[in-house]
Amino acid sequence: METPSGKAAADENFPVGSWLLPARLRPHVATFYAYARAIDDIADNPSLSPDDKIARLEGFANAVTGAGAPEPAFHKAHAIRRSLAETGVTPRHCVDLTLAFKQDAVKLRYDDWDDLMGYCNLSAAPVGRYLVDLHGEPSAAYPASDALCNALQVLNHLQDCGDDYKALNRVYLPEDWMSAEGAGVQALAGGEASPPLRRVLDRCLDRTDRLLQTADALPGHLRNPRFAMEAAVIVAIAWRLGAELRRRDPLAERVVLTKARYAACGARGIARVLWDRALRRKRAPEPPRASPRGGEDRSDAGG
Repeated sequence: METPSGKAAADENFPVGSWLLPARLRPHVATFYAYARAIDDIADNPSLSPDDKIARLEGFANAVTGAGAPEPAFHKAHAIRRSLAETGVTPRHCVDLTLAFKQDAVKLRYDDWDDLMGYCNLSAAPVGRYLVDLHGEPSAAYPASDALCNALQVLNHLQDCGDDYKALNRVYLPEDWMSAEGAGVQALAGGEASPPLRRVLDRCLDRTDRLLQTADALPGHLRNPRFAMEAAVIVAIAWRLGAELRRRDPLAERVVLTKARYAACGARGIARVLWDRALRRKRAPEPPRASPRGGEDRSDAGG
């Protein structure tokens, strides 16, 4: 039932299950990624009909929730179901991903930014929420996590805007902005972005910057220092990739970060968390000192 595309974790814009995450959780992250990759590949396969895609995705959703028979074709779904049972994470995030990819099978255009965000809330936000839950972090981290994941999704759409249109006739650019700027979808088939299309891309990047401003708070919401570092690194990568997409043309070239810039984002993210936590410890009030006679030392108190 799978249709592997050949894409792997190394092809993503962000680190998947990197050494920054706690070692005991990395196998679970890898299992989740394998499931997400499998269903994404089904949605993106141009040789499958919409009905075939939806049927396969429904099979994965049923396998994750335990509603279907244990068919070998859905072994990655069964693997994540076992992982979820072990870690106590809800299957809701996995099911939401299948809903997004079912939408991909039948929906080729997005009316406006809110319509696009509705899709991202199913296709991207569940990934961050899964990681938040896996690490036992509070749901208060969800809004910043959603913002980061949705921003990454939009950046990926901008990177692939030409290929998505030419291979799948899929356009993730808001139609109302395309119309307002006088950019037809046919412009996505060109070898470089026309001025109207460039304006649409920049409008998407402006909104993405707003998402990243919200996402900047994510590391501070996370108690686990390793997870906070991972989040800070990904935030730094997203900001850098957005800047690259502003100055480069995704129709003329594949806009990705160099290894040097990727490493710089990693160093910046880790340093940010270490610095912030050091400042937090420095500002924390010291516990009362015991006096020689016992009890609290109140030598600095007035009276």
